[in-house]
Amino acid sequence: MRSSHSDMPFALAVLPLITLLGVFLGGALFTELGGTLVVVAILLAAIVAGLIGYARGVKWQAMEAAAVEKFGDVFPVVLILLSIGGLIGSWMLSGTIPMFVWLGIALIDPQFLYVSAFLAASVMSLFTGSSWASAGTIGVALMGLASVMDASLPVTAGAVISGACFGDKMSPLSDSTNISAIAARADLYAHIRHMVYTALPSFVIALVIFTLIPAESSSATNSAHQSTQAMRHLIEQAFAPAWWQLLPPLLIITAIVKKWPPVVGITLSTLLALTLAVSIQPFSLANGVNAYLHGFSLDMLPGQLQHDAATNSAFVKLVVRGGLYSMVGTLVVIIAAFLLAGAMQATGALNVIIQGMLKAVKGTFSLIASTMISGITLLSLTSHGGVTSLIVGNLYQRAYTERNLANVNLSRSIEDSVTLMDPVLPWTVSGLFMATTLGVATIEYLPWALFCLGGPVFSLLWAALAQRNGFGIRRLEAVAET
Repeated sequence: MRSSHSDMPFALAVLPLITLLGVFLGGALFTELGGTLVVVAILLAAIVAGLIGYARGVKWQAMEAAAVEKFGDVFPVVLILLSIGGLIGSWMLSGTIPMFVWLGIALIDPQFLYVSAFLAASVMSLFTGSSWASAGTIGVALMGLASVMDASLPVTAGAVISGACFGDKMSPLSDSTNISAIAARADLYAHIRHMVYTALPSFVIALVIFTLIPAESSSATNSAHQSTQAMRHLIEQAFAPAWWQLLPPLLIITAIVKKWPPVVGITLSTLLALTLAVSIQPFSLANGVNAYLHGFSLDMLPGQLQHDAATNSAFVKLVVRGGLYSMVGTLVVIIAAFLLAGAMQATGALNVIIQGMLKAVKGTFSLIASTMISGITLLSLTSHGGVTSLIVGNLYQRAYTERNLANVNLSRSIEDSVTLMDPVLPWTVSGLFMATTLGVATIEYLPWALFCLGGPVFSLLWAALAQRNGFGIRRLEAVAET
């Protein structure tokens, strides 16, 4: 299999990526394909990459093998993705997610829902080190609460993702944080301290904006109050909120802190939730199996309650979700993405793109910008933040050392591109997970993922100002002195 084609023109190497972005943006503006647009864009880009490979003598078997290899790298992540679907269905049946919404109605002022969502997700992911765990648990409950309160779902999703990524980026328990430090050969805690330069201003800006977003009018607030009370009453009837419904999320947190394999922790929490639902809640074993596979449905409720629930659209949106099969559509997009990645690897286009970026490096700003562009490009093709971080770190270490830049600059650049852009790219595993789990299309929550967007901006800003004052950029001499 040909792994590189150094004679490939740069313009030809990037043509599949141009096709991907062009079809996606054009389709979003001029068609109504909705969620299928991502698949269409990726498949067309993969066809372009495949035709380029065929014209240059690369066989289909080579491209297929490369795609299979890449899929194998992220298979554990795919297992987590599927298991989260079953987790949501089981938590819905046990009443865990409805109980969080029930508490939220009582404790959260609708005017401060967005900032509450941002802070709650931040704390959850900071202590667990997982943006997925934060979005898949407290995030789902907050989205249900937003629906009940008639708040903006894209803004709420953006707030949840912003908070989840803040904790994921700054927690020493986070896989992405540890991998970024390892990839750049930087000390973990020095890496976290250096990220404060970009994370703190991004966090403050997001906090202020989510706090200042205008509240609903008084009439809308009164209407929302009536709907939330109706929702609270239905939750009490259907799920009888109680303390034991906190046990499944507590088990998840325990599994993360003790560093159990993610699938093991999710599966154990799922089994516990199903056991509680069948033994304490008025649900049958068949209900438990169906909730795990297909998600919760209204026909699992008693007759009259089922009728009352069906008339409340907010309640339906809250509870009718989850299940293993709910993630199948996401899996299709992932497979399509690896067809594109396999074709670009087999033709050597990926190597041509990275080497072209390295040649364009002149100073601190161009080096950091090149690092971040490389990270986003590789992430788009691999859908795996960990693999991308390790590749970028290996490619750029020498370039940073030659320019007298400490490795923490490289590790932070990886975080500000790979970690923060992962959930806002519609075709990556993380982007698909967030969109599927929170029920909002990536393109809709993207403008409100304020923390994710702020990181790259401040990273490039400090790089641009490096020659003037050096703020936010660490030199090798400074490391030696400490």
